[in-house]
Amino acid sequence: MELMLVTLIMGLLMGLFIILPRLLKSDDTQKVQSSTTNKGPKVYTKAEVSLHNKRTDCWIIIKEKVYDVTSYVEEHPGGDAILAHAGDDSTDGFYGPQHATRVFDMIDDFYVGDLDQ
Repeated sequence: MELMLVTLIMGLLMGLFIILPRLLKSDDTQKVQSSTTNKGPKVYTKAEVSLHNKRTDCWIIIKEKVYDVTSYVEEHPGGDAILAHAGDDSTDGFYGPQHATRVFDMIDDFYVGDLDQ
């Protein structure tokens, strides 16, 4: 009987040591997620965007929004034309007659933030 009581107490203590840290960690994770979801979009200055002006690091600005198009540079049907405004405002080129309407849907995949006003 005494052995069963000790085993039961040990089992309860072991359960607490396993379950309690998981519960506490779960609460911390929810706090972190809620604090990060309250943030708005990242804001970049024109100077920050201008640093991303290479084939291997290409950001563009379109209508005050910032896009990281690095992964698209090699796929761009217009070749290196996308690099003409790398790190700068590309609004006029983006809305030019050479672009099919599908680019307006695609561009959202590359959005990284807004331009600082």
